[in-house]
Amino acid sequence: MDEREDMAMYDVKMDLMRDWIDTVKEVFRGSGRPLEEGLSDSEIAFRYFLETAEDERQARERAAAHEERFRMLDSAIRDNLESLIVPDIRKRTGYQGNEFQFNWVYNQGEHIVEMRSEYRIPLQ
Repeated sequence: MDEREDMAMYDVKMDLMRDWIDTVKEVFRGSGRPLEEGLSDSEIAFRYFLETAEDERQARERAAAHEERFRMLDSAIRDNLESLIVPDIRKRTGYQGNEFQFNWVYNQGEHIVEMRSEYRIPLQ
């Protein structure tokens, strides 16, 4: 069975960057400085990193690196789902389903949480 056939066995929902962007929007809203509607994800990431960057160039570089990081995390989860992640989820949580929803969360550090089993992958 090739990797595409293995993945077909599972229904995987995951948009880690969207989860992070939604959190960033909430942080700005909670600070009393909500972001205007219609900004692209890249612009939202830029605005977030501009808060601590030395200049706009550094903020853009950090935003681009962050987007790439999420692409790599997504790829790592998908590439290792069958061989590592699903067996570990089943062993640690007892979850036996084939539907998985992975979300990025910040709760005492960054984690990716599989919502149906509550399986956590710490990122730090």
